[in-house]
Amino acid sequence: MAESREHVFAGVHGARTVREWPHDDPRYLVLLIHGYGEHIGRYEHVADRLVRHGAAVHGVDHAGHGRSEGERVLIEDFEDVVADVHAVEERARAAHPGVPVVAIGHSMGGMIAARYAQLHGAGLAALVLSGPVIGEWEAVPALLALDELPDLPIDPATLSRDLAVGVAYAADPLVWHGPFKRATLEAFAATLAAIAKGGTFGDLPTLWVHGEDDQLVPLGPSRAGIEAVRGTALTERVYPGARHEVFNETNQDEVLDDVLAFLDRALSQRG
Repeated sequence: MAESREHVFAGVHGARTVREWPHDDPRYLVLLIHGYGEHIGRYEHVADRLVRHGAAVHGVDHAGHGRSEGERVLIEDFEDVVADVHAVEERARAAHPGVPVVAIGHSMGGMIAARYAQLHGAGLAALVLSGPVIGEWEAVPALLALDELPDLPIDPATLSRDLAVGVAYAADPLVWHGPFKRATLEAFAATLAAIAKGGTFGDLPTLWVHGEDDQLVPLGPSRAGIEAVRGTALTERVYPGARHEVFNETNQDEVLDDVLAFLDRALSQRG
């Protein structure tokens, strides 16, 4: 695996831990944006492929996630999370001036990346959304309608057809295995509404990848959300039988090959 290192910076609300997978002479930079309840360390194999493809990769543990400060999985405003990611981008750009930047987000990270593209898309060369929470995520209003949130963790079996992925997830001490926080669900609802009203991605090259059998973030509602914000340069890949974490699926090599081929095309269009 590619060598990595960590550093800590002052985020909007507390210390944030960033993992970097450096490259001495990168042809592009990647902002890797993780999902709900997890941490950037689960993306070692993704970062390794990207580094071997010529990227320097940077990923922050969000507030209340992984090694970053904050009450576990409590996010009261995703605009603050976007601001933290932007701070990571500015540091990466300072280290490699003039190198194009790509954002890759999974699940909740896909939602954050979509909002990021609306606010900072002029500075991006490409956008990759994996199983993004976008459009109508039915779990949010269903849970918010309850007087008391159930103490039900995410079912590891819904992540991948590779059962070892779920076993590792369930045993990972940096993964949150408890219930949602109401304030976090309210922040999800507010951000989904903001994205729906926030305009399209314009001509930003965008790749949307999704598992056909994604039971956590179902394909249909996400498709409606993508259609509402897609610009003029959308590429779509839906993988038959795949579950939620396509980067950890039994066909992960195919998925990552598709991501790298897309990035090659997007970067070549920049001249």
